[in-house]
Amino acid sequence: MLGQYFYNESLRKCIIAFGSLFNDIYISRRNSAGTEVQSMKVPLAYGPKQKFMVRLDADPNLDQKVAITLPRIGFEIAGLDYDPSRKLNRIMKRKKVSNTEDKKLKQMNTQYSPVPYNLNFEMFVMTKNSDDGIQIVEQILPFFQPEYTVTINEVPEMDVVRDVPIVLNSIGYEDTYTGSFTERRAIIYTFNFVAKAYVYGPVTTAKPITKAEVSAYANLQDKTPPRVAKVTLETSSVPDADDNFGFNETISEWVDG
Repeated sequence: MLGQYFYNESLRKCIIAFGSLFNDIYISRRNSAGTEVQSMKVPLAYGPKQKFMVRLDADPNLDQKVAITLPRIGFEIAGLDYDPSRKLNRIMKRKKVSNTEDKKLKQMNTQYSPVPYNLNFEMFVMTKNSDDGIQIVEQILPFFQPEYTVTINEVPEMDVVRDVPIVLNSIGYEDTYTGSFTERRAIIYTFNFVAKAYVYGPVTTAKPITKAEVSAYANLQDKTPPRVAKVTLETSSVPDADDNFGFNETISEWVDG
């Protein structure tokens, strides 16, 4: 059972959808007269906060020509939690009729109910001055009250499209300005999100039944009862999902077995 390979990309699509929310954030820098002197898109990357802090402090002699650019947004998965409050009946199935490879017959695709999991994200906003950080934070907070819903095409072959709520739980603030004169300043806002996602199992396929045989037996109390009749039903044409197709019926009878 567990050896069957399948990959619906359920978690991957949820991660991509989360990152795409913060992929188009810009900041503007102005002079004392209020004139814009610089506008830039804030880079977004997947990775832990500690990784970028190490890169920020990796030049103690200040002799490298290129350092990490700030501001920057990063995020990572903080954990997975099963959510029993969203559990569905495990024996429920979703069904869809689709074409076979030769496109002459239809096949029935079935998939059991998905399993609800809360996908925890930790996102940080790292800037070198306070105004850049405030600009980024103000472009995020108004959309989470406290959740923002994204639509994900989770299982295309089963036409499963689901609205996934992403909930903002908390925000932290950190200023690393204290230290030596050679240490770069980093203002860090830490956001904790929860995406109420689902994980899907494998899709099983079955071809349609085009022929059925029913046999009738006499005196069922005997150990080997004789067969007295056989009815065969077979479709008269290639079946389709919504066809009102007929049957060819054949009846065979035997007297005294």
